[in-house]
Amino acid sequence: MATKKETYYCSECGYETYKWMGRCPTCGSWSSFVPQKTVKLEKRESAGEVSYSRLKDLETEESERYPTGISEFDRVLGGGAVKGSVLLLGGDPGIGKSTLILQAAGSMQDLCRVLYVSGEESLHQIKMRAKRLEVEESFYVAAQPELGIIQETVEQSEPEVLIIDSIQSMYSQDVDGIPGTIKQVKEITAALIQMAKNKNMVIFLVGHVTKEGNIAGPKLLEHMVDGVFYLEGDRYHSFRILRGVKNRFGSTNEIGVFLMNESGMEEVSDPSSLFISSPGQEASGSTITASLSGSRPFLVEIQSLVTTSGYATPRRTSTGIDHNRVALIMAVLEKHVGLNFYGLDAFVNVVGGVRLWEPSVDLAVAISLVSSFRDKTVDRKSAIIGEIGLTGEVRPVSHLIPRVLEAEKMGFQNCFLPTPNVEEVKKERSFNLKFTPVNTVYDALDKIFK
Repeated sequence: MATKKETYYCSECGYETYKWMGRCPTCGSWSSFVPQKTVKLEKRESAGEVSYSRLKDLETEESERYPTGISEFDRVLGGGAVKGSVLLLGGDPGIGKSTLILQAAGSMQDLCRVLYVSGEESLHQIKMRAKRLEVEESFYVAAQPELGIIQETVEQSEPEVLIIDSIQSMYSQDVDGIPGTIKQVKEITAALIQMAKNKNMVIFLVGHVTKEGNIAGPKLLEHMVDGVFYLEGDRYHSFRILRGVKNRFGSTNEIGVFLMNESGMEEVSDPSSLFISSPGQEASGSTITASLSGSRPFLVEIQSLVTTSGYATPRRTSTGIDHNRVALIMAVLEKHVGLNFYGLDAFVNVVGGVRLWEPSVDLAVAISLVSSFRDKTVDRKSAIIGEIGLTGEVRPVSHLIPRVLEAEKMGFQNCFLPTPNVEEVKKERSFNLKFTPVNTVYDALDKIFK
């Protein structure tokens, strides 16, 4: 037998307690606790014989993935959606989540049976959007937010791919609360995960994000699903970046690049041309480096502005790169090069809104800051690659060959590289590029601004 006991949970963050509280100790919200009844199960008796297998004795199918038909999407997924997986796609409102997943449904319908369930649009609205995007309309659609009816629909239609748009609009009559609350989202996701595993089908969940940039709902939601992917972008730019933050069946280092236009999400196979502005125009504070995301290399432009501050405390602002990393680079320049940033504002921006995480862009950031500080330009046909150490040395970077090949493809003429990397590149093959070795930051400045 099971016994019931009433507990309370925070409707904002999901924190649970055995008594009502005025203020949540986790998120700090007031009057957010609502009651819920929990069921405590008694210890069950032994089930007798259990089933288990040796891993090497299990057989797998030849086709374990469903390609979405969108190569940039498949790149981030790791080659397609694995059968039996639950994948969560998040992003800001209007960023293009529904557009991307609708296009994927149209592309996958020839390979498998697809059911698109919307809790936010009617069937006619889905039809209008599909026509505007010129999507093939042979897949099945349903406009139903209630979990029980969705489960009955799945039993009847037997889809191999189920798309839920969005998880926050769904609700279950067996769970207290309105759609989008912590408990509703958690219980519905658990039911869908169980369905995906039992029927060996793929489920895509579209999720909204909060103002902090996190998936709306309990943080546990991201731990429950097999993959979490964010569609990022600036509403004032047309490009979008699909980035994986969790993927049990692939790498989380890959990114997919798209352009948002009237006909939907258009794939960008050459992102380097997207992230470099005005290739023929030279200006102080601008440098170009080669970054690597997963297996994809692309060139990106870094811009800096160093100017006299009008405040008692100078401002330090960075967009697209870690603020602490920029502060470290500026400290190295002050210590080992002799630059004095006291009383100066410093702004660093990565063109196009792309975010850079790897330390191989350190040298390009340093040269960009010095270029603006001295008001001297850097050759636009030169790529700058290297990691900066605290002692001012330029350290070698990994996976250099793809970066150099991308620079050569884009018509660059010179690459400033750490000395060990130059020797590595020359041993690999011949390039139509000039390689300039640098040992320290001071050495790099002397060769670039000679």
